[in-house]
Parts: sequence; structure tokens; C-alpha cells
Amino acid sequence: MIKLWKKSLAAQFIGLMLAALIISQALAFLISWDERTMALRAAAKSEFFSRGASITRLVELIPPQIRAQAFYASETNYSKIWLTDQEPEKASAWRLQAVGQLSRQLENFVDLSKQVDWTAPSKPQLPDPKEVARENTDEEWTNPPPILWNLPQPAKFAYFDRRRGFGLAVQLSDGRWLNFASYQENTGRWWNSKSLTSVGLTALILALIGVFIASRISRPLRNLARSAEALGRGENLPPIPEGGPGEIRRTAEAFNRMQSRLHRFVEDRTKMLAAIGHDLRTPLTSLRLRAEFVKDQETQQKMLSTIDEIQAMTEAAIAFARGESTVEETRNIELDALIGSICDDQSDLGHPVNYMEAEQTPYRCRPEGLRRAVRNVVENAVRYGGEAKVFIRHTATTVDIVVEDRGPGIPEAMKEKVFAPFFRLEASRNKDTGGIGLGLSIARAIIRQHGGDISFLCSARGMQTIISLPREGIVDPVPLHQGRGWKLTRAPASSQTAGIPGKTASPSRRSA
Repeated sequence: MIKLWKKSLAAQFIGLMLAALIISQALAFLISWDERTMALRAAAKSEFFSRGASITRLVELIPPQIRAQAFYASETNYSKIWLTDQEPEKASAWRLQAVGQLSRQLENFVDLSKQVDWTAPSKPQLPDPKEVARENTDEEWTNPPPILWNLPQPAKFAYFDRRRGFGLAVQLSDGRWLNFASYQENTGRWWNSKSLTSVGLTALILALIGVFIASRISRPLRNLARSAEALGRGENLPPIPEGGPGEIRRTAEAFNRMQSRLHRFVEDRTKMLAAIGHDLRTPLTSLRLRAEFVKDQETQQKMLSTIDEIQAMTEAAIAFARGESTVEETRNIELDALIGSICDDQSDLGHPVNYMEAEQTPYRCRPEGLRRAVRNVVENAVRYGGEAKVFIRHTATTVDIVVEDRGPGIPEAMKEKVFAPFFRLEASRNKDTGGIGLGLSIARAIIRQHGGDISFLCSARGMQTIISLPREGIVDPVPLHQGRGWKLTRAPASSQTAGIPGKTASPSRRSA
């Protein structure tokens, strides 16, 4: 539930709406409960005195021998009438007598539930004598106000059971006392079935409205998140729909403008670097021609070598910039087959590259750019480490392409500097290596455009270059067209199993 609350906007929206409903209902209950209780008590008290006055008039008019029948006809489950010869002195004693009278069974009561298909009502909830004995002990008889009792007969009034019960004692003309006890009928809890049904229906309607509103908000946000993730991975996407509420629409418009500006910025930079490279060819050609007229052969050779180096660096820089302009289409490929073909190409060139076959991993990427990045890393491992061993490893958040070599590794302080353009670690690795120091720069630029990164892990046995790609690029396995046949060439067992705990080397594959 907590995970759903954190992840789902709809769950948060519905939860807040239901919380607002519950709080509002609770506040309404607290505000109206006291007024409701007072109104019900005032109505019950008024009815009690009205019935008491009516019964008093009736008793004064009818003969004494039929008074008992009149009492039985007037009694209910919550009201009882009886006569006493003596005046009730103590209110506490009278209250206990009233509880006993209220528990008396009605005369001539007919239980229709046994004769017809009808559920009998529950027994009346009468006061407990022990509670009555404890409550209202400090209250004695009081004289009712004239507005409630306007008969000439003397009367006195008392509450019992926390003012839920009313008691009235009236002196008749013959000197006897008419006692009338009434108890407020339990009308049920405030949260009865009807109120709960009402709140439940209201909550359901609010939840449906919340789902509708949250979906209108979250759907554009999900599209925006997917588009932002794809843009971060270098995909060329069409503009996202600019619909929905005003805030969402303006966010989509801002995202589309940002995406257009980024593409325009990369395109303009690539064009500028291409123009610079084209313009540099003319002065470089002029310098080369002038170098031909230098008579000192040693000086001439140094000049030509410097000119070649400048030209190579210029062309490499242009190629690097063009490689960052992600014009290649993103599509689904089989990552295992792509890495296997790179390793087989290196083996064909005579490089000691071994590939450990992995499970099929359909992945969404720009295959040519990814091929270039992995090839640069593999060539770097062969050049500096003497050999390369490549395998794919799955983690909880990434798909790692691990390239392992036997070289001396990279010092901790230099692990970030090696990605700088034109930076070369000649002193720490092979001094006879060539290149101009753009291989790892290009590789990391391509991998970061896919949403991943490159890291190094050094040990006494060598170094691992880890190309981490996000698991979001994995697509559902689909039948892929196998347009390649693989020729098996087994590498030495010692080189295939070293440095990879728990894995057994598989034959490397080679494209036919």
C-alpha cells in the first residue's frame, strides 16, 4: 500500500479526497451531534409531559376500577404507569423503582413475528439498575415549569440514567400518586446503515471522479516521462501531444521546444565543426607544400609528421562531434548477437578476443553507435592488456557489458581523466601504442546517450571495463530474424574461465 501511495498519483489523489471526505463528515458530526442530542431530548421531554398531562386527566375522569386497564392501554416498552399510596420522597429510591417498572412485560402483548414471516424488533435497551443507582445521585425532585405542566394537580419531576429517562409523580384528587416513567428509545448510532451507505456511495463517486481526474493528469505525465527518458538516451522522437489541462499542456509545449532546441544545437555544432575541418584542409595543404621545399630532410620529416598529427586530430575531433549527433534510428536488436559479432570481427583480425555466450537479450538501442563504443573498449583492452574477454551480466538496474583484460589497470586518480578528449595514459600503460586519445571519449559519449555509463574495476589479475546500460532498454522477448550463422571456435580454457567466478566459458561465435 505504501509503495502504491508513493508510485501512483491516482492513489494519492483518491486517498486525499477520501481523507477530506472523512474529515468533513467527522467535523459535521461533531458540530451537529450536540444540537441533535439537545433537540431530541427537548422533543422527548415535551412529549413526556404532554402524555403525562393527558393520562392525568384520563385517570381523574374514569372510575378507579378501570384505571389498571387504562394504564395497560397507555404503556409502551419505553414508558410505564403505576399508582402508589404514599408520596415518593427520595428521588434515588424512585429511580430504582422506575427501572423495575420499565422492565415489566407489557400486558396483552401479541408477538406477531411467530404468526407471519416477519423479524421481531430487538428487545428494548433499558437502563441498568446499577448504573441508575450511580447516576444522578445529587439530583432530587424538581417542580416542572408552568410551560410544561399547567394542570392544577401538584407534580414533581426527576431525571434518571444520565438524563435519558424522565420521571413524573402527580398527586391525584383522591390523595394517591400517579407515577409515570419514560425512557428515550434508542434510535441507533449516528453511524447507522443508512449513513454508512451514504458515506460509502459518496466515497465511491469521489473515487471514480478521482480516478478520472488523476488519469487525465498522470497519462500526459507518463508520456512526458517516457519521452524525457528516451530523449536522455538519445532517441529522435516526434513531438509529444500538447493536450490536457493548461499546466500539462504548457509543460508538453516546453518539452517540445527544449527537444527542438537540443537537436538544433547539436546539428549546428556538427555543421560548425565540419566547416572548421573543411577550412583547415586548405592551410594544412599549404603547409604540406611548403614543407616539401625544406632542404633539411630531418626538419622536413618533423614538419610533415606534425602536419599529419594536426590533420589526424582535426578529423578525429570532427568524427567525435558527428558521433555525438545521434542521427541513427533507435530500434530493437539482440544484444548478445551484436556483442558476439564485434568479438568475432576482432578475432578475424588476429586479436585475442574471447566472448562468453550469454542469454538472448532483446534491447532497444542505436546498434551502430553501440557497436562503435564496444569496439573502442575492446580494442583498448587488447592494445593495453594484451587480450580481452567479453561477457554480458544482468543486475537489478542495468545490463552490463564487461570487457576484461590482463593489463596493469588505470590508477584511481586517472579513471576520470582517461575520458577527456586527446588524453593518453602512455606512462602507465603501453608506451608504443598509437591513437590520439579519443576512443574512450567517444565510447562514453555514446553510452551516456543511451542512458548508461562506463566504469573501471581494477584488481591484481587485471582490469574490467564495465559498460552499464539501463534495464529500461530491454524489450519483451520476440522472435528475432536470425540472418546469421555462427561458426564455433573454442578459446583456451584458462583464458575463458579466469576472472569470472561461477561462470563457465562457452565457445565464441563467429559470423559466417
